[in-house]
Amino acid sequence: MHEMQETSRVAVVGAGRVGSTFAYTLATSGLVREVVVIDADHERAEGEAMDIAQAVPFSVPVHVRAGGLADAAGAAVTVIAAGAAQREGETRPALLQRNLEILRGIVPEVVRANPDGLLLVATNPVDALTFAALRLSGLPPARVFGSGTVLDTARLRSELSTHYGVDPRNVHAYVLGEHGDSELVAWSTASLANVPLHAYCDLTGMSCTEADMDAIAARVRNAAYEIIRRKGATNFAIAAALTRIVGAVVRDEASVLTVSTLIEGHYGIDRVCLSLPAIVGRAGVRRVLAVPLSVPESERLRASAGAVRAAIDSAALDAIQDPRAPRAQD
Repeated sequence: MHEMQETSRVAVVGAGRVGSTFAYTLATSGLVREVVVIDADHERAEGEAMDIAQAVPFSVPVHVRAGGLADAAGAAVTVIAAGAAQREGETRPALLQRNLEILRGIVPEVVRANPDGLLLVATNPVDALTFAALRLSGLPPARVFGSGTVLDTARLRSELSTHYGVDPRNVHAYVLGEHGDSELVAWSTASLANVPLHAYCDLTGMSCTEADMDAIAARVRNAAYEIIRRKGATNFAIAAALTRIVGAVVRDEASVLTVSTLIEGHYGIDRVCLSLPAIVGRAGVRRVLAVPLSVPESERLRASAGAVRAAIDSAALDAIQDPRAPRAQD
């Protein structure tokens, strides 16, 4: 554990703002030996790879190149960032049908080239599309997961850090459920410097009202919409989140991250992909942790699962043929 594999390779599918920013962030992180940039527009992929490669002398040695889907072969993880960008005012569910068709052309080809690797989905709406990627791939659920609320959780820690004047590394709190409008903050699990949030407020005399918590949760939930309204897309923070997840994989860290993964039985939720704390390492999602939640939080989590299930049903994702299933003879 914690030791990078000498031949670690990561493939990035999609060289748009998110994919290219992630490829650059990963290439300068020192986590991997090779980054392969893949895009339907191969010249775009070549241009991004060339530009990133010319930044390598300022950081650590890594080989950056453009490729096709077949070049995902041998990658520890293939990160799928391809898809239509979220438009100003557009909800994540509205993206689903557009981006599902893009995944249909990517996932089977990646799995054919790299049947032993992991799939990390970043394309929105990430929970429904992680479920679709799982169906399209035929891989075990542990090896197909999404970026989920890893970024939302970082946004929450940033907000709490600012509000309470504490280093974000000493803030522990989770955003759970859908990466989207129905997500919830698990306030009952939140702590600062290992002190439960409300106890911290009692100790310091700082404000910890329901209105404070609601305002913080709203800023976290609406962060992407606010950024998109101002600059047209989000890219830096999600690139950092993806790099954090990939680091947990290639270094086999057993890190607890709120990735989107298939939930089967936790909190009475079944057959949807959404975010709960999960142990992530080289083999993917090792275990999902059912952290203690209050009764209202459990109810909100089930409602969030219902929102993801509605998206799955609206796109008939359950009907996607599992490649592992035996096919009827003609």
